[in-house]
Amino acid sequence: MPVRTANAEWRGDLKSGSGNVSTETKTLSNTKYNFVSRFEQGDQTNPEELIGAAHSACFSMAFANVLATAGFKVNYVRTTDKVNFEKQEAGFTITKIDMTTEADVEGISEEDFQKHAEAAKKACPISRALNPSINLNLNATLKK
Repeated sequence: MPVRTANAEWRGDLKSGSGNVSTETKTLSNTKYNFVSRFEQGDQTNPEELIGAAHSACFSMAFANVLATAGFKVNYVRTTDKVNFEKQEAGFTITKIDMTTEADVEGISEEDFQKHAEAAKKACPISRALNPSINLNLNATLKK
């Protein structure tokens, strides 16, 4: 299996510094991030947003695969992650991710949909990477 590469550079101190992040595919290429975008409200990216993007993409793929493997026709799976980032005694910590996913799947019952959503949460490599340290809460909606 390939090894995926991303890199980041930070210049300056935490509050007045800034950085950029890039991926080997150049999908992100010198994408800017800074203190304001991470700890307040800004228009640049931040690590928690990138974790949410990676996880929601991975989960959507895993869920589609679990459903298709079970014989269902998947029209789409859309997932949104809300990454909760809080100051704790040990420092800033990702405390949980609230996942909301909706899917258009032909011929599936609500019970089977929920069962396969939970299976996908366990099958998703990014979920498994994050799961030991945070709570992953899933809210799955079947669109009909």
